This record gives sequence, structure tokens and C-alpha cells, in this order.
Amino acid sequence: MSLKPGDKAPQFSGPDQNGNTVALSDFAGKKLILYFYPKDMTPGCTMESCNLRDNYDQLKKEGFEILGVSADDEKKHQKFIEKYDLPFSLLADTDKTTCEAYGVWGMKKFMGREFMGINRVTFIIDEQGTIMHRIDKVKTKDHSAQILEELASLTN
Repeated sequence: MSLKPGDKAPQFSGPDQNGNTVALSDFAGKKLILYFYPKDMTPGCTMESCNLRDNYDQLKKEGFEILGVSADDEKKHQKFIEKYDLPFSLLADTDKTTCEAYGVWGMKKFMGREFMGINRVTFIIDEQGTIMHRIDKVKTKDHSAQILEELASLTN
């Protein structure tokens, strides 16, 4: 089953880069950009995270919180945040519970090889915990503009 706009966002809970528990309920009453990415310190994931960092103030002005999710552990997330000065938290989903709940853990293909991994997907969740939009074809270099365009199309 694939989550789509109008669906309730699945509850999640797990440690962030500092070992603090982060849950969907922490964002009640706020809009959330929940982005799933394959791996810290890789070119595409770094581009995507840095693009969100560079446009963080604008996204905050639009009323959004941001939370990144990958299967990397807390220590790796901490290094990623420090190296690239990321102003938002990253969820360490080492057991892939959140990835599976959101349907982003699955078969991938890279250079002719098939393997299980995290598919790059972003969910935009409203203040009531409902999925407003889902982005499957993430533009890593320009993800913030892509998010803002999607939001503009929802309000028109």
C-alpha cells in the first residue's frame, strides 16, 4: 500500500542525532516536511539536505518544520549535521520501522544491480497529521523550490 495525499501520516518515534526521541506527535499543530533519503555523506543526499538547509528560513517562514530520515545511526547523523551545518534534526531509523511504515523501504536498482534500500521520497504533512502531498521524483539540487511549487499548486 502506497501512502497518498489525504491519508493519515503513520505515527513514528525514534532517536535523532542527539539520542532524543522524536515522534510525529511532536509536530502536532505544525506543518512538516518529512524527507526520506538513502544515506548520509553521499552526493545526492548531501545536495538534497544542503538545498533544504539553504532555503530553511524560507520554509520556516511558510510554517514548516523539517525532519530527515535515513537508516544511518545517531553518530553518523551527528557528523553529517556538523559537516554541512544542517539546522534541522535527522531521525536515525536503523531498524527501518519508519521507512517501512511510510512505504519507502523497498527494491532499488543502481547500475544494473538490484538491492533493498530507502527510496528518496518526501511527504508534506499538515497540522492535523494528514499527508498533503507526496514527492517521489525528488530534485536533489532544487528540492526546496520543488516543495514550494507543490504547495503553491495545492493552494490555487
